[in-house]
Amino acid sequence: MSADLHARASTPAPTVAQSYGRTLSRRDKLKYVLILGALVALGPFTVDLYLPAFPDVAADLGATDSAIQLTLTATMVGFALGQLVVGPLSDALGRRRPLIIATMVHIVASIAVAFAPTVELVMAGRVLQGIGAAGGGVVAMAMVRDLFGGQQLIRMLSRMALVTGLAPVLAPVIGSQLLGVMEWRGVFFVLAGYGVVMTVVAAFLLVETLPGERRGRFEAGAVARRYRHLFKDGAFVGVAIVGAMSFTALFAYLSSSSFILQDTFGLTPQQYGIAFAVNSAGLVAGTQTSARLMRVMAPRTVTTIGLTIQIAGAAALLVCGLAGAGVLAVMICLFFVVSPVGIIMPTVQVTALASHAGEAGTAASLIGALNMGIAGLVSPIVGAGGVSVTSMAVVMIGSLVVAHAALWMIVRRRASAEVVA
Repeated sequence: MSADLHARASTPAPTVAQSYGRTLSRRDKLKYVLILGALVALGPFTVDLYLPAFPDVAADLGATDSAIQLTLTATMVGFALGQLVVGPLSDALGRRRPLIIATMVHIVASIAVAFAPTVELVMAGRVLQGIGAAGGGVVAMAMVRDLFGGQQLIRMLSRMALVTGLAPVLAPVIGSQLLGVMEWRGVFFVLAGYGVVMTVVAAFLLVETLPGERRGRFEAGAVARRYRHLFKDGAFVGVAIVGAMSFTALFAYLSSSSFILQDTFGLTPQQYGIAFAVNSAGLVAGTQTSARLMRVMAPRTVTTIGLTIQIAGAAALLVCGLAGAGVLAVMICLFFVVSPVGIIMPTVQVTALASHAGEAGTAASLIGALNMGIAGLVSPIVGAGGVSVTSMAVVMIGSLVVAHAALWMIVRRRASAEVVA
């Protein structure tokens, strides 16, 4: 990044319309998309690279399927806690320092999990991994909000989503291939290596996008005021609930798909990786569709479209589970549960961040914390009575009913009906 870029980014914008990013060259925008996208992708890789190894981990540690699912829940709890800390820190100290510190925590935690002798220690290490990986997602979103507004914000978020969407497509495929040449513990050494690369990139290639005069204070009172300001915004609260419950439906799939597709339907880890990639490709297509729709429709309208498709897919999945349908029918239904998340999440981010440029880091952290925290707490219900297609579908439908209630009772009454300019 050039020195004049840093100078431009250090000049405060009086309004959202006069965002810093308007003067960035096409080349600099591409660098931001790739680097920030890779930072956000650290989180999905931390989750998805590990999924094909669930049966192996259970066998190696002598743990139950539910206990292994809880290691994933531990990661999400860590994500939630980490984002609640990293977001306000990035609003007070700037974006780069909290990012680098968090990523270094991720490296140490990844190595600790690789050597963990029990499932309980794996859970503890996964909490720390989640805390560390939280930095990339929160800071990347806040940096994009620092630099862009309006349709430019939508375009940058959609382009970042295209990059980060490759993570859930590639991670299970890479993870399944890694399991062909190494034990499951090796996957965590690979994650540690990814963290090292991201730490170096953040230290030497990213400039600070939040100048000193725009920073708040990292004090209990100041942080509490920022959170109170967010919770007083009905549109923000409503769209946060929509995003969290939609993500919970997705996470029910993430936490149980390995057992269902491999143990119930007999797919190999490699076949599971391919099946997972198909659904993830649908999610990526959804993010790009969302950006195009928001050029001509209000974000809340696009959210409605995505949620309607998602709950229809979940209902069809429940029918498949009750009818004992085969793997192909189940995969088709799952595609229509997973893909709409790509439509919904960009609208959630745009609606949530558009009116909160002054506390973008805190807003991004709260959105992420709710996504990860609620999903992590709800998803173990899938395995409470044994993991099955039916139990997965029931959790999805319950989550999406709550999402629809928040959409119609809160978001559509309060969020802007205008197309983002």
